[in-house]
Amino acid sequence: MDSRFAVFFFVMSGLDTYLNDCPTECFQETEAPERFHIQYGDTYFQEDVIGDEIYAIYDLPKRYGAVQPTVGASLTSDNDLWIGAGGKWSTERISDSPIFIEMSLMPGIYFSGDGPDLGFPVQFRGALGAGINFGDTASLSVFFDHRSNANASEVNPGIETLGIRLSYQLD
Repeated sequence: MDSRFAVFFFVMSGLDTYLNDCPTECFQETEAPERFHIQYGDTYFQEDVIGDEIYAIYDLPKRYGAVQPTVGASLTSDNDLWIGAGGKWSTERISDSPIFIEMSLMPGIYFSGDGPDLGFPVQFRGALGAGINFGDTASLSVFFDHRSNANASEVNPGIETLGIRLSYQLD
Protein backbone atom coordinates (compact mmCIF):
# COMPACT_ATOMS: atom_id res chain seq x y z
CA MET A 1 0.00 0.00 0.00
CA ASP A 2 1.20 3.43 -0.85
CA SER A 3 1.59 5.38 2.38
CA ARG A 4 -0.13 8.43 0.87
CA PHE A 5 -3.56 6.95 1.63
CA ALA A 6 -2.65 6.37 5.28
CA VAL A 7 -1.32 9.92 5.53
CA PHE A 8 -4.53 11.28 3.97
CA PHE A 9 -6.66 9.22 6.40
CA PHE A 10 -4.73 10.54 9.42
CA VAL A 11 -4.78 14.14 8.15
CA MET A 12 -8.56 14.13 7.55
CA SER A 13 -9.50 12.35 10.77
CA GLY A 14 -6.95 14.34 12.78
CA LEU A 15 -8.13 17.67 11.36
CA ASP A 16 -11.77 16.73 12.03
CA THR A 17 -10.89 15.72 15.60
CA TYR A 18 -8.91 18.92 16.18
CA LEU A 19 -11.60 21.23 14.79
CA ASN A 20 -14.63 19.52 16.32
CA ASP A 21 -13.47 17.73 19.47
CA CYS A 22 -10.40 19.46 20.87
CA PRO A 23 -12.24 22.47 22.30
CA THR A 24 -13.57 19.95 24.86
CA GLU A 25 -11.75 16.58 24.86
CA CYS A 26 -9.73 15.55 21.80
CA PHE A 27 -10.03 11.78 21.95
CA GLN A 28 -12.83 11.34 24.45
CA GLU A 29 -15.00 8.28 23.80
CA THR A 30 -18.42 9.27 22.47
CA GLU A 31 -21.40 7.37 21.13
CA ALA A 32 -21.60 6.62 17.42
CA PRO A 33 -24.09 4.79 15.21
CA GLU A 34 -23.64 1.02 15.44
CA ARG A 35 -23.80 -0.35 11.89
CA PHE A 36 -23.50 -3.53 9.91
CA HIS A 37 -22.35 -3.33 6.28
CA ILE A 38 -22.32 -5.91 3.52
CA GLN A 39 -20.32 -5.23 0.37
CA TYR A 40 -20.11 -7.10 -2.89
CA GLY A 41 -17.62 -6.32 -5.63
CA ASP A 42 -15.05 -7.30 -8.19
CA THR A 43 -11.46 -7.98 -7.12
CA TYR A 44 -8.59 -6.77 -9.27
CA PHE A 45 -5.02 -8.00 -9.37
CA GLN A 46 -2.55 -6.07 -11.53
CA GLU A 47 -5.48 -4.31 -13.27
CA ASP A 48 -7.28 -7.56 -14.24
CA VAL A 49 -10.57 -8.73 -12.72
CA ILE A 50 -9.78 -12.00 -10.95
CA GLY A 51 -13.05 -12.70 -9.15
CA ASP A 52 -15.69 -11.51 -6.74
CA GLU A 53 -15.60 -10.64 -3.06
CA ILE A 54 -18.13 -10.48 -0.25
CA TYR A 55 -17.11 -8.23 2.64
CA ALA A 56 -18.89 -7.88 6.01
CA ILE A 57 -18.09 -4.93 8.28
CA TYR A 58 -19.24 -3.97 11.76
CA ASP A 59 -18.86 -0.45 13.18
CA LEU A 60 -18.64 -0.37 16.97
CA PRO A 61 -21.09 1.99 18.75
CA LYS A 62 -18.35 4.41 19.86
CA ARG A 63 -15.97 6.95 18.46
CA TYR A 64 -12.64 8.37 19.64
CA GLY A 65 -12.47 11.89 18.31
CA ALA A 66 -13.42 11.54 14.66
CA VAL A 67 -12.38 7.88 14.32
CA GLN A 68 -14.86 5.04 14.78
CA PRO A 69 -13.48 1.54 15.47
CA THR A 70 -14.53 -1.03 12.88
CA VAL A 71 -13.88 -4.71 12.15
CA GLY A 72 -14.35 -6.67 8.95
CA ALA A 73 -13.85 -9.91 7.09
CA SER A 74 -13.91 -10.68 3.39
CA LEU A 75 -13.92 -13.79 1.25
CA THR A 76 -13.14 -13.89 -2.47
CA SER A 77 -14.32 -16.35 -5.10
CA ASP A 78 -10.71 -17.68 -5.01
CA ASN A 79 -11.21 -18.53 -1.31
CA ASP A 80 -8.86 -15.77 -0.14
CA LEU A 81 -9.81 -14.64 3.36
CA TRP A 82 -8.96 -11.30 4.95
CA ILE A 83 -9.82 -10.40 8.58
CA GLY A 84 -8.98 -7.03 10.09
CA ALA A 85 -9.77 -4.20 12.48
CA GLY A 86 -9.07 -0.50 12.38
CA GLY A 87 -10.81 2.84 12.14
CA LYS A 88 -13.07 4.78 9.83
CA TRP A 89 -13.79 8.45 9.26
CA SER A 90 -16.93 9.83 7.64
CA THR A 91 -18.34 13.22 6.71
CA GLU A 92 -21.65 12.07 8.26
CA ARG A 93 -20.65 13.42 11.64
CA ILE A 94 -19.87 16.93 10.33
CA SER A 95 -22.63 17.34 7.74
CA ASP A 96 -26.41 16.94 7.76
CA SER A 97 -26.42 16.05 4.06
CA PRO A 98 -27.66 12.57 3.11
CA ILE A 99 -24.62 12.29 0.82
CA PHE A 100 -21.38 11.28 2.54
CA ILE A 101 -17.75 10.36 1.97
CA GLU A 102 -16.06 7.71 4.09
CA MET A 103 -12.51 6.40 4.51
CA SER A 104 -11.17 3.51 6.53
CA LEU A 105 -7.78 2.07 7.32
CA MET A 106 -7.61 -1.47 8.69
CA PRO A 107 -4.62 -3.75 9.20
CA GLY A 108 -5.48 -7.41 8.95
CA ILE A 109 -4.42 -10.96 8.22
CA TYR A 110 -4.64 -12.39 4.70
CA PHE A 111 -5.06 -16.11 4.12
CA SER A 112 -4.39 -16.95 0.48
CA GLY A 113 -6.62 -19.58 -1.09
CA ASP A 114 -6.30 -19.95 -4.86
CA GLY A 115 -5.74 -16.21 -5.35
CA PRO A 116 -2.54 -14.24 -5.78
CA ASP A 117 0.46 -14.37 -3.45
CA LEU A 118 0.51 -10.96 -1.74
CA GLY A 119 3.91 -11.58 -0.17
CA PHE A 120 3.13 -11.32 3.55
CA PRO A 121 0.20 -12.36 5.77
CA VAL A 122 -0.29 -8.84 7.24
CA GLN A 123 -2.22 -6.72 4.74
CA PHE A 124 -3.34 -3.12 5.24
CA ARG A 125 -6.72 -2.31 3.72
CA GLY A 126 -7.47 1.30 2.86
CA ALA A 127 -10.93 2.19 1.53
CA LEU A 128 -12.59 5.26 0.07
CA GLY A 129 -16.30 5.46 -0.65
CA ALA A 130 -19.21 7.76 -1.34
CA GLY A 131 -22.84 7.09 -0.59
CA ILE A 132 -26.29 8.27 0.32
CA ASN A 133 -28.25 7.77 3.53
CA PHE A 134 -31.90 6.72 3.38
CA GLY A 135 -33.23 8.14 6.62
CA ASP A 136 -31.62 7.03 9.86
CA THR A 137 -31.45 3.31 9.16
CA ALA A 138 -29.85 2.48 5.81
CA SER A 139 -27.36 3.71 3.24
CA LEU A 140 -26.01 2.65 -0.14
CA SER A 141 -22.49 3.45 -1.24
CA VAL A 142 -19.79 2.69 -3.79
CA PHE A 143 -16.35 1.77 -2.45
CA PHE A 144 -12.86 1.28 -3.77
CA ASP A 145 -10.24 -0.32 -1.55
CA HIS A 146 -6.67 -1.48 -1.80
CA ARG A 147 -4.89 -4.15 0.23
CA SER A 148 -1.14 -4.58 0.42
CA ASN A 149 1.57 -5.28 2.94
CA ALA A 150 3.00 -1.72 2.91
CA ASN A 151 6.35 -3.06 1.68
CA ALA A 152 6.81 -5.39 4.66
CA SER A 153 8.26 -7.87 2.17
CA GLU A 154 9.89 -7.72 -1.26
CA VAL A 155 6.69 -9.06 -2.83
CA ASN A 156 3.96 -6.39 -2.48
CA PRO A 157 1.63 -6.49 -5.50
CA GLY A 158 -1.62 -5.55 -3.75
CA ILE A 159 -5.21 -6.34 -4.62
CA GLU A 160 -8.12 -3.96 -5.16
CA THR A 161 -11.88 -4.21 -4.81
CA LEU A 162 -14.54 -2.05 -6.41
CA GLY A 163 -17.87 -2.72 -4.77
CA ILE A 164 -21.34 -1.66 -3.71
CA ARG A 165 -22.08 -1.53 0.01
CA LEU A 166 -25.42 -1.73 1.78
CA SER A 167 -25.38 -0.49 5.37
CA TYR A 168 -27.89 -0.86 8.14
CA GLN A 169 -27.90 1.02 11.43
CA LEU A 170 -28.45 -1.35 14.36
CA ASP A 171 -29.45 1.06 17.13
